[in-house]
Amino acid sequence: QVQLVESGGGMVQAGDSLTLSCTVSGRTVAFWFLAWFRQAPGKEREFVAGVRAGISASTVYGNAGKGRFTVARDGAKNSISLQMNNLTPEDAGTYYCAIGEDGPDYSLTRSYDYWGQGTQVTVVS
Repeated sequence: QVQLVESGGGMVQAGDSLTLSCTVSGRTVAFWFLAWFRQAPGKEREFVAGVRAGISASTVYGNAGKGRFTVARDGAKNSISLQMNNLTPEDAGTYYCAIGEDGPDYSLTRSYDYWGQGTQVTVVS
């Protein structure tokens, strides 16, 4: 059975940094596309960043993650991380880790077949 478990969320002040982690069991992360999404109350879930399948572990970013966020894969831990810098209140929400087949539609939620339970990020100004 495939399981994804996120950790690292919390409450921080604006301008602070936070690193989220997602540990995967049941699949080897190097063979799949791993992504971070976030969802703020009343808003749709949006793509933040992802790591493509393959040895190169190339990364892609959505508008939500460009510039201040860094996504990375750790094959030894079978996990991915999301380092978030200079956080603003607009970055608050529930952050989800997801796994699916690599392809052109990585920014769409329907491209993923397993999701984590989410971890909450709160940013106070």
